[in-house]
Amino acid sequence: MGNNVEQIDCLILGSGPAGYTAAIYASRACLKTVVYEGYRPGGQLTITTEIDNFPGYPKGITGTVMMEDLKTQAMRFGTEVRMGSILEVDTQSYPFKVKSEYGGDLFAKTIIVATGASAKYLGLESEERFRGGGISACATCDGFFYRGKDVAVVGGGDTAIEEATYLAKICRKVYLIVRRNEFRASKSMQQRITTIENIEILWNTQVKEFFGEESQFCNILKGAVLKNSVTGEETALHVDGFFLAIGHTPNSAIFRGKLDMDEIGYIKTNGFSMKTNVSGIFAAGDVRDNVFRQAIVAAGSGAMAGMEVERFLAGLE
Repeated sequence: MGNNVEQIDCLILGSGPAGYTAAIYASRACLKTVVYEGYRPGGQLTITTEIDNFPGYPKGITGTVMMEDLKTQAMRFGTEVRMGSILEVDTQSYPFKVKSEYGGDLFAKTIIVATGASAKYLGLESEERFRGGGISACATCDGFFYRGKDVAVVGGGDTAIEEATYLAKICRKVYLIVRRNEFRASKSMQQRITTIENIEILWNTQVKEFFGEESQFCNILKGAVLKNSVTGEETALHVDGFFLAIGHTPNSAIFRGKLDMDEIGYIKTNGFSMKTNVSGIFAAGDVRDNVFRQAIVAAGSGAMAGMEVERFLAGLE
């Protein structure tokens, strides 16, 4: 290892709740800690609206402000935050040889992968305009803002049914838009939804475009144009909120073939630990969590990863 190559105690990939919480714990332990922000500084929370379910914010807080607070807190203890992404990690070497987007090579004694997962979107141009103005990929995060209103959920799997069931408790009407004439969800989930009176299922239906009120300050969703794939008929569905539940993609591509993953790409960790199958590499947040996907859960796993890094470097594990 050349003396001119940078050496880091704890390298953290990702700047969401998991990454910054891990950084707080690692840097407070007097470890040289570096966070690479990734392609979306602050993570998924920066594209959400108000956050009301994170403890300690009784009046709510925006995702952008929360992530700036976490970043400031991590930097207070000495964490260095850098722009860009990590392009390649040699998991066969130790310390791990890492190639960064802007700064060349470096060596890391430990790595915490906190790159998150990206929600899948429909890919419509109008979808981009109303994202954050009525279109969301998380009912648990944003459903509260549509209490007593009409909303729609698109998807046919377990997640879609879970989202629709949750929203049905607080919204006046929930439309569940299913592309085919059957669910992909488990039988138990399908049985659950048929008993809920304020959920209407729209079979063989696809979203053609979204519409609403647009201004230079903000765009407010008013509904969507739907197309029946059997009849070809197009109809306008007027709703206040639209929730996408068509899946997530974990941002784990650079570790494919290097870390153990499930068939989708979520990194596997060892039981209650954040350890991966490679000693010295840990995973935290949504890149390993395909169930909860909540900021508070991600932050908790980041704390665990930070503590495990400290124990690993102290030779306790």
